[in-house]
Amino acid sequence: MAAAAAAADEAKLEPFLQWLQANGADLRGCTIRSCGGGKGFGVFSTAAPEPGATDGLVLVVPLDLAITPMRVLQDPLVGPRCRKLLEEGRVDDRLLVMLFLMAERRRPGSLWKPYLDMLPSIFGSSLWFSKEELAELEGTTLYRATVIQRKSLQSSFDEKVKGIVEELLHDDESASSTEVLFEDFLWANSIFWTRALNIPLPHSYVFPGSCGDQQTRTNNDVCDSSLPGHQETDITAKDTSADENSKSSNTESIWVEGLIPGIDFCNHNVKALATWEVDSVGNATGVPASMYLMLADKSSVEAGAEIYINYGNKGNEELLYLYGFVVDNNPDDYLMVHYPVEALRQIQSADIKMRLLEIQKGELRCLLPRSLLDNGFFGIRSGEDKDDKENISPFSSYSWSGQRKVPSYLHKIVFPQEFLSTLRTIAMQEHEIDRVASLLGEVGSSEDREPSDAEIQSAIWEVCGDQGALGLLVDLLRVKMAELEEGTGPEASDSQLLEQFYSLDSEDCTSGSDENNKDKSKLNIRSCIIYRRGQKQLTRLFLREAEYLLELSGKEQT
Repeated sequence: MAAAAAAADEAKLEPFLQWLQANGADLRGCTIRSCGGGKGFGVFSTAAPEPGATDGLVLVVPLDLAITPMRVLQDPLVGPRCRKLLEEGRVDDRLLVMLFLMAERRRPGSLWKPYLDMLPSIFGSSLWFSKEELAELEGTTLYRATVIQRKSLQSSFDEKVKGIVEELLHDDESASSTEVLFEDFLWANSIFWTRALNIPLPHSYVFPGSCGDQQTRTNNDVCDSSLPGHQETDITAKDTSADENSKSSNTESIWVEGLIPGIDFCNHNVKALATWEVDSVGNATGVPASMYLMLADKSSVEAGAEIYINYGNKGNEELLYLYGFVVDNNPDDYLMVHYPVEALRQIQSADIKMRLLEIQKGELRCLLPRSLLDNGFFGIRSGEDKDDKENISPFSSYSWSGQRKVPSYLHKIVFPQEFLSTLRTIAMQEHEIDRVASLLGEVGSSEDREPSDAEIQSAIWEVCGDQGALGLLVDLLRVKMAELEEGTGPEASDSQLLEQFYSLDSEDCTSGSDENNKDKSKLNIRSCIIYRRGQKQLTRLFLREAEYLLELSGKEQT
């Protein structure tokens, strides 16, 4: 089976490499090949440095080869209809790219066929999980997010996507004869979210001044293969911060999401070996309007080694949801804690508290990164922190009347003060609300103005302290732990299951092709166990911090 899978990979790989080179891509110090073990394709360094690769530049791809919303609008077959859909507000930029992928995948003789054939057909992300696999996530935030998102995607497909794709394929009888299925949309959605980059396109590339100002293309690039070159469009371009792997700092760039064939085969590693950059005028690559892959330290890359990029500081929840893999003992893991809106509406004095939260811009959700634990009572950092004064300074005005002292444990609180302020507001008793109102009334009457959010927070802390907020936080964490353990058992059970996976021959879990559903299911379940064990571990550790803070707060409460 492994030999058959390898042969199938080779059959797709050679036409794709030829297609890349025919359309202007230049593999100067790398190649693309199978990673083996059903893990898809990756970018690998070549056995010997290629000419021109002495600067660490290993791969160049013309931006004309990118699949972006602009490219879709310029397509001679689907472009006019897509432009109309965009003008009518029926699609956005991202959906344009997904619709294009769906249409081209079904169109016989598509110019993108060598690239599309290389893309995976199934994924390990939670959106693709079977009912049995999804059950492994019960009690986690990811379980709820996956169920909600899948329903949302199904609704979008039923209401508009299916009809739009069939409309785009209307003139192609062979392509439209097969019914467009939800799995087609799920595939295009996964391709976009796992492979799209946020590309800083040169402004002159997106909005060329005139035909005479445009860059000259070679005869064998993709634009001469019935895919027209770039032209001015009315798409909504993104103006956001740079991608994790991009070092482009061109202030005239317009950020657009799109797929870059070739570079998008780079896999993730926290210790990435390369970054990508955009070369607007060709100074670095000799290819104007191109993207290139640059080794961070060429001397440290061995021949045949896989070249990774870093997808960013992502926890296992996000990695499994988007990409279908996890990192054991992920240093970027985080825990989501939230107070349910439904519960807020049912508490005593709900209207008053909701109004106070609105003024404070209070958040009912809180992300707790694992790194916060380093500064806690049980973390790796001990003794007095040199930043203690900075940590305490925001509380200098909290002692409204001098009655309540700043707690001695302030510098060890690992929970964001914004979330604790929200919990203080929710936990207030009736008599405390009256006292807070009295304090705020003094401010309003003396200065003839409404109290600010900071003054509201100060008044609530002056009256309530931390006891109620920390008690509520402990309750939230205990409930979260109960939900996590209800369906899948305690953290120790997950550790035992993982030991069983590790004891198996690695070939048993990774051999075969992407179509080997049995092996893929094993990998999915293993990923689920690693993720949920991490969630239970974080809940236990943050609960320990919260319980200890609650104990200290009780001793200092006045």
